Amino acid sequence: MSQPLPLSGLLVVALEQAVAAPMCTCRLADAGARVIKIERPEGDFARGYDDLVHGECSYFVWLNRGKESVVLDLDAASDKALLAALLARADVFVQNLKPGSVGKLGFEIAKLRRQHPRLICCSISGFGETGPLAKRKAYDMLIQAESGLASITGTAEPSQRTSTGPSRPNSTTAAITPSSPVPSPPTIRSDHMLAAPCRAG
Repeated sequence: MSQPLPLSGLLVVALEQAVAAPMCTCRLADAGARVIKIERPEGDFARGYDDLVHGECSYFVWLNRGKESVVLDLDAASDKALLAALLARADVFVQNLKPGSVGKLGFEIAKLRRQHPRLICCSISGFGETGPLAKRKAYDMLIQAESGLASITGTAEPSQRTSTGPSRPNSTTAAITPSSPVPSPPTIRSDHMLAAPCRAG
């Protein structure tokens, strides 16, 4: 009989888009967690990056395998209530909206932690939640340029090229998650992880 995966029984709610948070939660799903991805009515914009996988985006298929997807319009009170109900049952909440956005939607991290003592929250942004660059968008090449990594990623010869960017810190974020079966309450305590490829301020 096969052994259960390390994160079996863990419920992750992900308010995510693009690459950073989906990479993190993909790793959690691979480890056995049930991941529910929240998408806006028009869908995660990463769905439109290309159409190379039978008409679907290669990035999206790669980063969102093994997840469930729910479409919620978080401008609507009824859909906010649905997200609140999901978070009440969740063990982990991962989000990578721009800093301040979840608070404006009514899901401020500090409030969630008070309401749900077991909930572990993870916020992923390009330059941190505070500081002079907090509101800047962050994509792979921007982070590589800002951090200086673009200068050490190899030469023009294809065999010497390497890769870095949003996937690195967020693979690390997922790796911090327990690799052994998750303890039952009350041994899990609410916490908030902040992950940023380029933190300033």
